[in-house]
Amino acid sequence: METAQRGVAFGISCALGATVFFSLNDLSIKFLSGGYPLHQIVFLRALVALIITMVFIVPLDGGWSALRAKRPWIHVVRGICVVIANSAFFAGIAAMPLADASAIFFVAPLFITGLSALVLGEVVGIRRWAAVGVGLLGVILVVKPTGAGFTVVALLPVLAAAAYAGLQVLTRYTGMSERASTMSVYIQLTFLMVSGGLALSLGDGRFAGSENEAVEFFLRPWQWPSLSDGLIMLALGGVSACAGYLIAQAYRGTNAAVVAPFEYTALLLAVFWGIVIWGEWPAGSTWIGIALIAGSGIYVALREGRVGSKPSAKRVAGRR
Repeated sequence: METAQRGVAFGISCALGATVFFSLNDLSIKFLSGGYPLHQIVFLRALVALIITMVFIVPLDGGWSALRAKRPWIHVVRGICVVIANSAFFAGIAAMPLADASAIFFVAPLFITGLSALVLGEVVGIRRWAAVGVGLLGVILVVKPTGAGFTVVALLPVLAAAAYAGLQVLTRYTGMSERASTMSVYIQLTFLMVSGGLALSLGDGRFAGSENEAVEFFLRPWQWPSLSDGLIMLALGGVSACAGYLIAQAYRGTNAAVVAPFEYTALLLAVFWGIVIWGEWPAGSTWIGIALIAGSGIYVALREGRVGSKPSAKRVAGRR
């Protein structure tokens, strides 16, 4: 019994640690978004994360032989999904409050539930479908699609959540046939190729000058960073690698229904950073929306744990 309790405590600790790292990643990218292009930040982050993964994580997770992919095409499609998810989410936080973007992104588990039923043929009961509906109502309260303050930028986290759900469903399709380190390496390689291609085509700033903050985040020219900003960019690689490894460890050794609810502490951290650093106080309807999204997501996680759904990508390779 004590061994089992220690295992649960370890899994929860890993999940909380990963959540802190993911939150620091989002905070840092929003902080840097006003002076550097997204592809520069992502390229440096992926380069450092790949080095850390290859040197430290791969040897701990099966060695170099584990990098031989069993289904290469799955890694290509997963890479595209995660690049879209990251790009849309980070562009969103550049132009909207961190708490709002994070809350909308956390609708992803609800999208996963729907896609798992429609694409993979998983049985989803009326309770989980009801939770999906409640979560989508929460998104409407945060996005405010009919309000005067609505902008198309608010849909970027929705796109990110949809792309991330596609990533999750693909990994459910592969099951546990690929190691976490294998998926992490291929995802970082995809980031390097895509961000490197964007740097070559957009890095001179020839298309810069948009008044839209999210668009400008893509088009801004590469800048030689200050010492402090450069250190943040390099640290992002370590943060990304550690977050992915910790979340994989959390879900490998502990029941998903126990671990998943603790990931929602990321919403509390997003609200905290937004208030403390940028003075972004969520509106009343946003608080209600956040509560509905978090509550429905936690319910789905607990319900999936009870009915025994297959492991998702989050349980294997981390969120981003």
